[in-house]
Amino acid sequence: MIGGRRINRGPIDRCLALIRRAFAAVGRATGQIWRRSVQTRVIVSTLALSFVVLLILGFVLISQITGRLLDAKQDVATEEIGRMRTVVERVLGAADSNSTVQNRLARARSLMTDQDADSTQTAAVAGSFDSVLVVPAQNRPDQEVAVGPVPDVPAALRKMVAGGQVAYQYTSIQQGDESVPALVIGSPVDSPIRGLELYLVFPLASEQNTVSLVRGTLLTGGVVLLGLLAAIAWLVTRQVIAPLRSASRIAVRFADGRLSERMPVRGEDEFARLAVSFNDMAESLSRQINHLEEFGGLQRQFTSDVSHELRTPLTTVRMAADLLYDGREDLDPIQRRSVELLDKELNRFETLLTELLEISRHDAGMAELSADRMDMAVPIDAALATVAHLAAESGSDLIVDVPAEPVLAEIDPRRIERVLRNLLANAIDHGEHKPVTLTMRSDGDAVAVTIRDQGIGLRPGEEKLVFNRFWRSDPSRVRRSGGTGLGLAISIEDARLHQGRLEAWGAPGEGSCFRLTLPLVRGHKLLGSPLPLKPIEAV
Repeated sequence: MIGGRRINRGPIDRCLALIRRAFAAVGRATGQIWRRSVQTRVIVSTLALSFVVLLILGFVLISQITGRLLDAKQDVATEEIGRMRTVVERVLGAADSNSTVQNRLARARSLMTDQDADSTQTAAVAGSFDSVLVVPAQNRPDQEVAVGPVPDVPAALRKMVAGGQVAYQYTSIQQGDESVPALVIGSPVDSPIRGLELYLVFPLASEQNTVSLVRGTLLTGGVVLLGLLAAIAWLVTRQVIAPLRSASRIAVRFADGRLSERMPVRGEDEFARLAVSFNDMAESLSRQINHLEEFGGLQRQFTSDVSHELRTPLTTVRMAADLLYDGREDLDPIQRRSVELLDKELNRFETLLTELLEISRHDAGMAELSADRMDMAVPIDAALATVAHLAAESGSDLIVDVPAEPVLAEIDPRRIERVLRNLLANAIDHGEHKPVTLTMRSDGDAVAVTIRDQGIGLRPGEEKLVFNRFWRSDPSRVRRSGGTGLGLAISIEDARLHQGRLEAWGAPGEGSCFRLTLPLVRGHKLLGSPLPLKPIEAV
């Protein structure tokens, strides 16, 4: 509010905001180019250093040339003032004493002008100059007698000359419509006219033109030299960067699985030796990868074959064990306990075979996804029902926090139920009889389910190891759920089959948290998760 009027700053603020965003965008783009391009950094650094060197060199050269020109001008002016003083003394000594002072001074100045016209070699070096003769009045400035351009003589110089000194001073004088620098030198004259002072005014226009020419030549030469240096720096860095960029592109393709990629070898320089070393490394890695793939294929085939071959004898043993288990009431206590243990271990063996077959399908890329659009509550309820007896046996409470509204997602209910069952069983096993919390949230693009326990937690680095096959944080711990050590390995493969993510967090003494994130629509890319991996109370 100014003077009772309200000023609308909305358009101004928006304009300033647009300008700031534009500058910020340019700054970010420039910074990105600077960080990502060695060639740009080398060229800019070369130009900056060259500019500083040329600037210093130009300043030194201009100072030296200007100093030499002025020194030469001062020497010539000193010689010229002595010669002209002699001329004035001779002319005034021979002049008629009855003539007025003004006439005698005018005649002396005229003869000095003639001397300048018939100049000697020294006067030619000095260039053209003007002369001033002044007889100062003692107390009345209006009675001063002078011939020549008296205003061109500085007052400070006149004081020094009046004190009997030969002195000079740089000043500016008017020549036509422009002001030009000049050197004014003065000297007292020993003549019949008492207090006579002689001044010579040397315009420095030619020296100024010389300095301007030198400055322009240096500026043009500096610009050309900077351009040449930029071109040279670009060519040199291109010769260095081009092989490195080629090596980077080939390394990226090699990392993508194109193991036949190799660097071209040209010449015998350092880059050629780099290419040879890279190709040797790539060849060695390729052989090792092929050997590992062959070994992994044999291992997967062995696992699959063994699992299939064990099915038939296991079925026979299961039939016999079922007969014994059904008639266990007729056996003595020791035999009954043995039959019950046999049935329990056979169940565990069947589970292990089933999981080995499942993991071998994932390894072979044969796992299939039977996805249907359904409420996420369906696999969650199924998993909770399956592990309810485990929670009751361990004394762990199951806390469920899910939205009241249905959350529909395209999932394979069998696989998602198995993932949640494995995560819940794992949380109960390691929860130290404390509550286990299942939380589900959705943000319209993805759905996330976290399973949080308050148990022993995970040590740093175990967040990735926990998904390895048969890995156990503490081998001495007993699995209450009867797990085989493949549950979490299969779970992460099932999550990837849905194009989702399964992640873990844990800290010693603070428990652990597993987060399953799935896209609501099959094939959509995950950009984030509706739930944090690290619990809020642990942040």
